Amino acid sequence: MPRPAPTPPRLRVTTREVTAIEDVLEHAAPENPTVWSRRADVMVGHGCTADLSAQASRPGDTGRGQADEAARWWRELAARAEVDDPVGLPGTGLIAFGALPFDASSQRPGRLTVPRHVVGRRGGRSWVTTIAVIDEADSHDAPSAPATTAPSAADGSGIPPRTPYGPHWSATLGPGALTPEGYQRAVRAGLAAIAAGEVGKVVLARDLVGSIPSGADLRRLVRTLASEYPDTWTYAVDGIIGASPETLVTVSGGTVTARVLAGTIARGADADADTAASVALATSAKDLDEHEYAVQSVLAALRPHTGALAAGEQPFMLRLPNVWHLATDVEGTLRDRSSALDLVGALHPTAAVAGTPTDAAIGVIRSLEPFDRGRYAGPVGWIGAHGDGEWAIALRCAQVDLGTASAGTSDRIPLVAHAGAGIVAGSDPEAELLETRVKFRPIVDALA
Repeated sequence: MPRPAPTPPRLRVTTREVTAIEDVLEHAAPENPTVWSRRADVMVGHGCTADLSAQASRPGDTGRGQADEAARWWRELAARAEVDDPVGLPGTGLIAFGALPFDASSQRPGRLTVPRHVVGRRGGRSWVTTIAVIDEADSHDAPSAPATTAPSAADGSGIPPRTPYGPHWSATLGPGALTPEGYQRAVRAGLAAIAAGEVGKVVLARDLVGSIPSGADLRRLVRTLASEYPDTWTYAVDGIIGASPETLVTVSGGTVTARVLAGTIARGADADADTAASVALATSAKDLDEHEYAVQSVLAALRPHTGALAAGEQPFMLRLPNVWHLATDVEGTLRDRSSALDLVGALHPTAAVAGTPTDAAIGVIRSLEPFDRGRYAGPVGWIGAHGDGEWAIALRCAQVDLGTASAGTSDRIPLVAHAGAGIVAGSDPEAELLETRVKFRPIVDALA
């Protein structure tokens, strides 16, 4: 039987529109920001009113892992909440931010956090949400009238004030548990598993380890990623910070969408080389096969929950500042009462980050990767009161050990970054290593 999640508290939620906020990120906590952004749309969480730390799977557990546990807890919490939200935009009202591990047996548990305050901007409109436990809310004056100015430290609302950015900093980075040579050996072992018929595809990652100065303002990392990669999901949730190009699932008003990325090539140094690179990727049988595995895994996971599900007949070329990706958009209509978290549980892990068949691919990953991926390649995003939400796959990221920072035991805070490549029949170990180097570039450049 699934383990019972703790009974969630009863919450009172109040959202009010405010005048335009120019830099929403200034309202995030410098040493542990909670951020979700894309282009000009930004949401920042501050503080914690309620949270769920999902536990690693144990022998005999059923269900689809930590996403199921989080979905059950969220459904009960949302049903008990009192929500006053006249704004009605995606992300207003009751909301939680979450990050879940790649592997349900990870020793780095997933976490779903309901902030005390949310400052947001979407479609040119700005808002502030206050979330409190009802007994707590009854003992304080809760906002009841629309705000007319952007929140500040002096307005008496308790909204987190703007905090000036701290000084610039840089990280140290070096080889992790899987060196470049070790990674190529792992790729060869993955190819052997493919040749033996154990898997059709397996995604293998390698790691970089390093540290940042204690007290570093992590919002600078978020801001750099958001500026350099505006078309990605830029996120900071419970210590994992990155800029992901891959949407795991979005649920909005009964519509379900996903974007599948599999197949990557570095951008060319000039216009001619760039065109040649994109053509090479678009016509690569190896990459097209890898991409088709990923698309089919997403379609198979969503079909039980959706109607009118459709995907592009051919992948399109997605251009990012450093790479070309093969991409396919998927869209359908929700036909059951599944929330975004329910669909996260159904989808994760996709063939784009694990391989196929899923269970066999995860077994190969566990045997060949000498580390726990933690939240890398896991789901990251947010969910609202009615089950809508936006979830990406945590890629192009670093995981910061916030426990070291809170303990104050060192002047440096450890971090780890990962990048991977999909291995199929015909993969070349050296080429896959080069692909990981390209994928490391966004987070390595930002950390530098």
